[in-house]
Amino acid sequence: MEPNQPSTPAQEAWTVQRILLWTTGFLKQKGIESPRLEAELLLAHARKCARIRLYTEFESIVSDDERAVMREMVQRRAKREPLAYIVGSKEFYGRNFDVGKGVLIPRPETETLVDICLDSIPKDSPSHIIEVGFGSGCIAITLAKQRDQCHVTATDVSSDAMRFALQNVAKHAVESQVRLLQGDCLAPVQSLAAVDPDLLFDGLVSNPPYVRDDEMATLQPEVGQHEPHTALQAGSDGLDIVRRLVRHAAELLKPAAFVALELDPEQCAVVAELLECSGFSDAHIHKDLSGLNRIVTAVRAA
Repeated sequence: MEPNQPSTPAQEAWTVQRILLWTTGFLKQKGIESPRLEAELLLAHARKCARIRLYTEFESIVSDDERAVMREMVQRRAKREPLAYIVGSKEFYGRNFDVGKGVLIPRPETETLVDICLDSIPKDSPSHIIEVGFGSGCIAITLAKQRDQCHVTATDVSSDAMRFALQNVAKHAVESQVRLLQGDCLAPVQSLAAVDPDLLFDGLVSNPPYVRDDEMATLQPEVGQHEPHTALQAGSDGLDIVRRLVRHAAELLKPAAFVALELDPEQCAVVAELLECSGFSDAHIHKDLSGLNRIVTAVRAA
């Protein structure tokens, strides 16, 4: 598997099992947290098969073409390029989403944000939700798939995010429910409301940029060196975008509409107080699956 690896005799052929063992060891040396899992995901991608099939094909010989693809991917991963960018997709809420350079990779923590939103979105009546910072489209699309009468108007400033989100909207067949608008923060929705003053929404959800400026250099290489800084970095305390959201959110929401924001654990108490001072009530902090404060919700005051 090394760049100039010579041919091996039959008894040392590059089987599925041998490549997995070699790649696991190599990725472990490079500081990858889950080297065996990632070796399996990369080889399954190279062989264009389900990961589970690797276990029934341990003794199968990996073709030269598959080895070439695998070698190139392993070299990229060793340089700490995110696995999701290499294989071109990331699972979120049981669905695969296309991702690539320029778009934030969906995180497991954000599934908690979706769960919390779903608790406030009716199953049997129409609802209209705003999302700010759609990235891959995973939040808006998941809400639409889980609630077939839910319509989401989602914004993002990034043209790369727009490209991938459009792919994912089509892939998951929610074109009639998800509207993507390119623009900064709430500006595209404010433009719609300027034309239609009666336009009000039932909720707002966002996983906004919230990394402090001084934290950027401490991020894992996969994040700090590869994912888009515009989707991560938000000023000296990480709340530049959140303040803008909170300042204008109430004017776009119906009375009793919800707002749900994913944040750094240390920011949650500050943002809860900010919401309480900005036309919202019942601010509440929710924990993620790791037991950390992660989501802040509140309700638009009547």
